[in-house]
Amino acid sequence: MPSTFPIRRIVVAVVLSCAVLVSTTACGGETRNAGGTAQNAAQNAALTAAESGASPSASAERQKLAKTRFVANAGLAAGAAYQWIVKPFKAGKFKKGAKGRTFALVKAGLAGAFTYNRLKAATENAKGDPLLSKALAPLSSGIDSLKDLGGKLRKGDASDADVGQFEKVIGGVKDAGAGAGAPVKDQVPSAGQLSKG
Repeated sequence: MPSTFPIRRIVVAVVLSCAVLVSTTACGGETRNAGGTAQNAAQNAALTAAESGASPSASAERQKLAKTRFVANAGLAAGAAYQWIVKPFKAGKFKKGAKGRTFALVKAGLAGAFTYNRLKAATENAKGDPLLSKALAPLSSGIDSLKDLGGKLRKGDASDADVGQFEKVIGGVKDAGAGAGAPVKDQVPSAGQLSKG
């Protein structure tokens, strides 16, 4: 019986690694809304109606919807980065010999890819609001720098500077949102959302 415990860990690590590979490959350059809930469907319908309408409030509705989507995507990115990257890193979960290190690294790798994808989606959302778009423009290179950090985390190659980069970029996005009237609050994504990217 003692020999099954390490095998179980290996199986979990392999399955989660495959999930990371599949999710990052499937997501490619496409940006999607997190969740896929009825609320998102309603927001999409409202955006379509606002774009086709000729009323003077159509532009204001588009900007409001852009901010709502930005807040949702940026909040999920911030929640994932803190919950599965920053917090475990500060607790020493990524250090060699730490209990549960492999599982923590796999989750951090998933969270890194998820965070990058949600930040890219938030950047796209921000384009619907001129003030928000202008506030996020200086952060685009910082967001792009996160692209490969998920893989480094998963392999256990991330350094203090890499984790600090996540904190810095998330902090910048939160500050930009607050300055543009779209304050961002951390929202920890579900395991399903995390694996879908």
